[in-house]
Amino acid sequence: MFFIAPTAVSFAQTSATAAQGQDSTLMVIKHRNGLSELDTPAAVSVVEGDDLRHSTAQVNLSESLGSVPGLQIQNRQNYAQDLQLSVRGFGSRSMYGVRGVRIYVDGIPATMPDGQGQTSNIDINSIGKVEVLRGPYSALYGNASGGVVNIDTTTGSQPTTLEAGTYFGSYGTWRNSVKASGATGDGTQAGDVNYTISGSRFTTHGFRDHSGTQKSLGNGKLGVRLDDVSTLTLMFNSVSVDANDPGGLSEAEYKANPKQSPRGDQYNTRKSLDQTQIGLRYQRQMSDNDELTLTTWHGERHTTQYQSIPYATQQNAAYPGGVIVLERKYQGIDTRWKHDDQLGSMPVSLIAGLDYETMTERRQGFQNYNLVNNVPQFGEKGDQRRNEKNTMWNLDPYLQTSWQLSSAWTLDAGLRYSTVSFDSTDYYITQGNGDDSGSARYHKLLPMGSINYAVTDAWNLYASAGRGFETPTINELSYRSTSGSETGLNLGLKPATSDTFEIGSKTRIGYGLLTTAIFQTNTDNELVVDKSQYGRAVYKNAGETRRRGLELGFDQQFAQDWRLKMAWTLLDATYRNETCSASGSCTPAGNRLPGIARNMGYASLEYAPESGWHAGADIRYLSSIQADDANDAQAPSYAVTSLNTGYRFNWSRWSLDLFGRVDNLFDRQYVGSVIVNEGNGRYFEPAPGRNWGGGATLAYQF
Repeated sequence: MFFIAPTAVSFAQTSATAAQGQDSTLMVIKHRNGLSELDTPAAVSVVEGDDLRHSTAQVNLSESLGSVPGLQIQNRQNYAQDLQLSVRGFGSRSMYGVRGVRIYVDGIPATMPDGQGQTSNIDINSIGKVEVLRGPYSALYGNASGGVVNIDTTTGSQPTTLEAGTYFGSYGTWRNSVKASGATGDGTQAGDVNYTISGSRFTTHGFRDHSGTQKSLGNGKLGVRLDDVSTLTLMFNSVSVDANDPGGLSEAEYKANPKQSPRGDQYNTRKSLDQTQIGLRYQRQMSDNDELTLTTWHGERHTTQYQSIPYATQQNAAYPGGVIVLERKYQGIDTRWKHDDQLGSMPVSLIAGLDYETMTERRQGFQNYNLVNNVPQFGEKGDQRRNEKNTMWNLDPYLQTSWQLSSAWTLDAGLRYSTVSFDSTDYYITQGNGDDSGSARYHKLLPMGSINYAVTDAWNLYASAGRGFETPTINELSYRSTSGSETGLNLGLKPATSDTFEIGSKTRIGYGLLTTAIFQTNTDNELVVDKSQYGRAVYKNAGETRRRGLELGFDQQFAQDWRLKMAWTLLDATYRNETCSASGSCTPAGNRLPGIARNMGYASLEYAPESGWHAGADIRYLSSIQADDANDAQAPSYAVTSLNTGYRFNWSRWSLDLFGRVDNLFDRQYVGSVIVNEGNGRYFEPAPGRNWGGGATLAYQF
């Protein structure tokens, strides 16, 4: 029997694995056929941490998640804006960070209460596995319509292991890392401790001009068994980023010189980010049939960003300047109770919980210049132009049940009631800039259900349906116009509501898995970019949209050391009615949603024995992507190929893995990502041509 828990903090291992202090996972699973992906009645993909680290730079999740159907994840070559990540087209409109997809790391949301997430604090060096959930089940996680990305970091075990790694490559790229993990005892006795501590430093000059970056990242997890029935886990994470922002290019600029950054050089656009968070998870087996999980966390995030705002535009008294300074404090608590029982001969499970998250943001704006002899010197913080305090919180009770109707049939159902609140207090009130305080609150009941039929022990069929919910983020509420002529929160925005229907098939073939999913999502009040200009975006509700598609995945291990992965996604995402902006321009029904590829393909072949030579190759294909609602600008389709090879030495307690790789082997010039509806037509963020890298990882087990 399988069912998805309504929170990433799920804990349902067998007593043996629980005693060893294994991590919580996205899915509450009772193993029946050995592969969690096989029996889960939803489109879900699991990527192991070792696969993420094999012959890669270990800098971006985009390096190794191409095998996940339905997931469009791209490195923007801009560490000031994070990765561009979308699931089934949700999240493609995001100017920066991750939107429409919930992200968890060890049960702690990397997504804020308003739905805005980021990946910069994810330490690939300590990942145990990544689970990507797509479709109706995302409704059980609240403010996300596309899906959920859950990341579990490794839990320390015996023997104690020390590891050091390095990577170097094109464009002055370096990454150095260290990691220590271990445990006292086997995790079954009171006082047994496990730990994993990891740290890394990444620097690059960048493929494009004005795209240099420095990033320091630390991650730690410490677990202790308190007694026979309870464990306590402490989690710590810290990240610091200083990144230049090269910005987007027009089509003419891209064709003339894809490396250039004219606005970045002129305005010295850049971003600095510092974030530290701590979390605590308590798990207790209350009885043979009941268990309690309580997770709490607190974090602080400080951001300063310099934008490319023209001098004349910044003169508008209502314009909030060209430098954004954010100070955020966020915290939350998630309490969950799980009960297993039996109704006659029918096993039944019930989960009930309450999730509360809150964030306080102090947002300030300053001019991006100082005058010297009446000449603006850009890239310097000038006079204040904005000062406000924003608070947001969500309170979500949830309930889910799973019924094992027979040996072949399983029925799951769940419900979450989500309340999201925004409040803004304006402290910058001057002539020409009035009081822009305001508030908004959104409520939505989110049901879902699924039925799973086990045709054989190796073949499952399922059908599921659910309702998703997306509120505007605080960034999407922040502006009413790009010109600054209208100030204050864009409180006219409504939350988007999505109804998703999905059927799927999962078949185990030898040592592999073949998955198929067919889905359709109908969305009302879709949140889309109205206009993006001068470093900021204004949003609107687009009425009705529809996403429908097909996902195929195949993961097969054969001949002991060989592995083949293949994935293909067909996604038709269109406007279903005419949508007009405040300026009077209209998007006709039938136009494609921008930022979304209609076809994605991936294939890789890998030879990876435990020692000796290893090698691999992969190819990625992305069809053309519309850059704007009018569908009159697009990034062309492309296919790129990568190769890697290396040698792994094992000597007693020592191991050394050396590798080298070449990306974009055939030196294709292509657009890696687009900035949706960029008002100046600067949609394109170029990807690098042929580039290389190599590295080494040295480990010692005590």
